[in-house]
Amino acid sequence: MVDAIFDDALDPIALGVSGSWGSGKTTVLELIKSRITVESASRSGGQVLVVQVDPWRFDPLVGPKESLIAAVLFELEGAIKDADGSGKKAFALVKRLAKRVNWSKAIQMAASTAITLQLPKLEDLPDLINGGDEESQDSETKPQGMDQFREDFEALLDSDGLKHISRVVVLVDDLDRCLPPTVVQTLEAIRLFLSAKRMSFVIAADEARVAESIQHHLKLDAAQREGEETVAELYLHKIVQTTVPIPALSRVDTQAYLFLLLCRASVDDDQYDSLVADCMHLRHTEGSLEKLEVPAGVDLDEPLAIAARLTPILYEKLRGNPRRIKRFLNDLNVRHTVASHRGIDMKPAATAKLMVLERLLKDEFAMVLGWLSRNELRDKLDTLQAAATQGELSPASEEAASGTPETPDATQQSTFTDELIRWAKLPPLLDASAVSSYLYLAASFSNTLLVAEGLPQRLRDIAANLTSTSRVDQQAVSDDTLRALSESDAHELVGYLARSTRDQPVVQKFTVQSILRIVDCHPPVTDAAIAGLKRIPTKDLKPATVLLFLGRDKTIYQPLFDDWSQGNPPVPVRTAIEQVIGSR
Repeated sequence: MVDAIFDDALDPIALGVSGSWGSGKTTVLELIKSRITVESASRSGGQVLVVQVDPWRFDPLVGPKESLIAAVLFELEGAIKDADGSGKKAFALVKRLAKRVNWSKAIQMAASTAITLQLPKLEDLPDLINGGDEESQDSETKPQGMDQFREDFEALLDSDGLKHISRVVVLVDDLDRCLPPTVVQTLEAIRLFLSAKRMSFVIAADEARVAESIQHHLKLDAAQREGEETVAELYLHKIVQTTVPIPALSRVDTQAYLFLLLCRASVDDDQYDSLVADCMHLRHTEGSLEKLEVPAGVDLDEPLAIAARLTPILYEKLRGNPRRIKRFLNDLNVRHTVASHRGIDMKPAATAKLMVLERLLKDEFAMVLGWLSRNELRDKLDTLQAAATQGELSPASEEAASGTPETPDATQQSTFTDELIRWAKLPPLLDASAVSSYLYLAASFSNTLLVAEGLPQRLRDIAANLTSTSRVDQQAVSDDTLRALSESDAHELVGYLARSTRDQPVVQKFTVQSILRIVDCHPPVTDAAIAGLKRIPTKDLKPATVLLFLGRDKTIYQPLFDDWSQGNPPVPVRTAIEQVIGSR
């Protein structure tokens, strides 16, 4: 693109840099600007003046066309040399050009807006608004006004005060963010300048969005024949001669970008620059980061591992879009920090895996939330992990292969989507306790209500209070309330609390305490309570939970203590079990 800008045979020229939002168009403009600076210094023939404009940020009190013209004139005024000598003519031409622009849209407090800072002199504003002298007033009403503007502008570029400027390059960013009127008026201003030699424009915008704005504003027909351009596209391509699309990041580019974002806080500027250079070299020579040289004394194993794990799914789901990838990592950092403040102790890799599920696999995330609501989380996760590690096909895939459909109920209970199995294969392995804490946090951010789906509505409020970490909520359920339950409801509530204990170790003390309260009120549910408590993984047991059995009939709960003891519990838990068994 820079070569085209410096090609005299193409002068004047307007080039497009097209890509979706977040594809890196602004970065490309910065690279073009840097390259122009280098090329300008190495070539003879004068300096290249670069003007950067952003129509999305134009002052709303001033028209887009006027704003762009003012931006160019302001930069040219600043480049004039020898203001008291040979530059006098250039200054006069700038003032004359400004007077040919209709500034009436800036009447409302124009002197306090940013655009006035771009005019030649503040004291000239009344003339600019009112049309200035008689000559300029006449020119506003004559058809040749814009033709005269072109002549005056070419004379300005050819004047002695600007003879050191070989060409002017205007970089236009964020045009696709603008409303249709701004898009069209900006393009009209560009068309005006393109009648003058030594003018070049580079317009960074999503070409499809710009064409839609043109069609909407000019009320053009959207119909087109196959292989032909729409009227809006023809209009755009009359101004923008050629467009270069920005390619999406490749898979190795995605991995390198992820790694560089993840490791930035762990290295200094020199080390980071070295890593960037090494990544650029490897993407061209090796096609992977396997031979990346890590600076001595810096541990970057975790960023490298996380980048490698996330690359396949982020590359596919985010389509190699740099901004979306960066936003995902920003959200990941925020979520990990919030989780830490909430007392959720998770490694970054685990948080990243759960963020992939939440943000990129929304249907599967909703399914997992359902498991949590029904107290099926641990069992489902264990089954899912088994399917992932054994390389089994999902039941849905097996069904399709065999041609034998399962019953609806069986399919609903056992089917994992291939996307979910693929997610489960991502390291690290996740425990239900960590997953449940994250799910509650994620649900709170999305205002998702997690209700006890496995319980009839008449028991849900009781269950919510019994599983609460608030003593006030627990005390809201009196023993009389528990005694009033039917035996079948007591059985159902005990089963629910036992599953909650298994899925959510963080509420273990409160759920076990509630189970024992129900047993006291309904002794026939004791066996069901023991069976449910046996399913608590011993690695999740807390000493405080075991000590809740102090003073209870050891003969009744001995099978439970034996089961826990055989599960190789942590030493503090084993000590608590021995204390309970040895007590009178």
